[in-house]
Amino acid sequence: MSVTGDDSQTDCRELRYSRVVLKLSGEALMGQLGYGVDPEVVTSLAEEISRVVSEGIQVAIVVGGGNIWRGLAASSRGMDRATADYMGMLATVINALALQDALEHQGVQTRVQTAVEMHQVAEPYIRRRAIRHMEKGRVVILAGGTGNPYFTTDTAAALRALEIGAQVILMGKNHVDGVYDDDPKLNPAATLFKTVSHQEALERNLRVMDQSALALCRENNLPIVVFDLLSPGNIERAALGEDVGTLVS
Repeated sequence: MSVTGDDSQTDCRELRYSRVVLKLSGEALMGQLGYGVDPEVVTSLAEEISRVVSEGIQVAIVVGGGNIWRGLAASSRGMDRATADYMGMLATVINALALQDALEHQGVQTRVQTAVEMHQVAEPYIRRRAIRHMEKGRVVILAGGTGNPYFTTDTAAALRALEIGAQVILMGKNHVDGVYDDDPKLNPAATLFKTVSHQEALERNLRVMDQSALALCRENNLPIVVFDLLSPGNIERAALGEDVGTLVS
């Protein structure tokens, strides 16, 4: 892709990020159903992701599982925490397979890799293989979190982004359009940050991602864009480096 001479403005924007990690919350996938996967929502997301791929941007996706199972909530009700977290990892695989199917219906070649091996449905996560898939234009969906209990899919997104050399984490939120100084649902006067540093987000306990994941991003200077996942066009805008949501850097 050329960036010389009389290239269009869009061509220049495409090069801001050449490789991204998109973090999808499991809750966003259930739409208005209250549980499980809403096929219309997944199809809509797949359409947006396909547009990002068509721009020449390499995409890896880390997906949560909160629409099916929340390990922390189960452990708070007496279940063994490790067992509950492993069940949550399996929930992320269900979401990954649904998203893979929707992407392939859009004509996007997709591979699912899991941190917990299950050869019948997905490849094991292998860093170099994931990078090679993206270099060939395939979307890689990274499921199973980190493969370890006590770690969230936020931490998996930060870890995988660093491993595969992504330039940014696109943190898609469910009906939240960025980072605020207070909960906007409880405080109508809450102020939206357009930019904020990793350090300030940690010190003020802003709801960017979990603290360990945010600290990992800070230590490695990995920027995060927090935006409303379900607002049409936002995934593509964030991937192109446009002004959307909050930039944490």
